[in-house]
Amino acid sequence: MRLNTIKLAIAGFAALSTFSAQATELVKNGGFEQVSGIGQFNHNVTVSDWSSNGYNFVFAAGSADTTGSVGSYGALTLWGANNGGNNPLATSHNGGNFIAADGAFEVSPIQQTINGLVVGQKYTVNFEWAAAQQSGFDGATTEQWVVNLGNNAATQQSTAVYHNPSHSSSGWMKESMTFTAAGTSQILSFLAVGTPEGKPPFSLLDGVSMTSAVPEPSSWAMLFAGLGMVGFMARRRQGNAA
Repeated sequence: MRLNTIKLAIAGFAALSTFSAQATELVKNGGFEQVSGIGQFNHNVTVSDWSSNGYNFVFAAGSADTTGSVGSYGALTLWGANNGGNNPLATSHNGGNFIAADGAFEVSPIQQTINGLVVGQKYTVNFEWAAAQQSGFDGATTEQWVVNLGNNAATQQSTAVYHNPSHSSSGWMKESMTFTAAGTSQILSFLAVGTPEGKPPFSLLDGVSMTSAVPEPSSWAMLFAGLGMVGFMARRRQGNAA
C-alpha cells in the first residue's frame, strides 16, 4: 500500500513538473521560413499554413533595408542603416524571415486556422514584433498589432502603440497574450494597425507560438491524488506514533 502511494505521488509531481516540456505547439510555420519566395502575400509568394490578402510582405533577414521585397507596386524597403535610416534594422530573436504589414493601406489580417483546441481552455500566444517605416517617405508614424483567436471582437487583444520617429524603426519586442478557446478549431489572426496613411507605417512579426496555458485536467487530477495520499499517510504515521 505504501509503495503504491509513493508511486502515485511521484507520478503526480512528475506530471506537473514536465507539463511545459510536453506542451504541444499548435502554430505551424511560426517563423515564416516555409515560403515560396520573398515578396507579397498572395501576390507572388505563398507562406505555408498562413493566408492574407493585405499589403503584407515576407522579408529575409537583413534584406529590409537592402534588397527589400517585391509586391504589386514594385520593390519595397524599410528605413534602416543601409539606406539612410536613423538606426539599424535589428534581426529578430527568432532569426530568419519575418513579416512586415502595412497598417494603413490595403489592411488585412495574417491568419492561420488552429486545430485541436479544447473549448474553455486557455492558450498562450507568444510572438516578437517591431515597428518600421517604408523607405522613401518622411514623418512620424505609429504601429501596433491587434491579435485575436476566433472572430469575436470582444476577445481581441492589442500590443502597445509604438510611436516611431521619421526614417526609423524599433527594436524587436516580445509579447505574450492569453486566449480562451471557444471552439475546437479557430482562426488565429494578426492585424497591423498604423498611422498615418501615406507615410507608410509597417508592423513586423516573427516567432509566433501558441501552447496550452494550463496543465491538462488529467495532470491536475494525478497531482492532487498523489498529494492527498501523501497527506493521508503522514497523518496515519503520526497517529501510529501517538
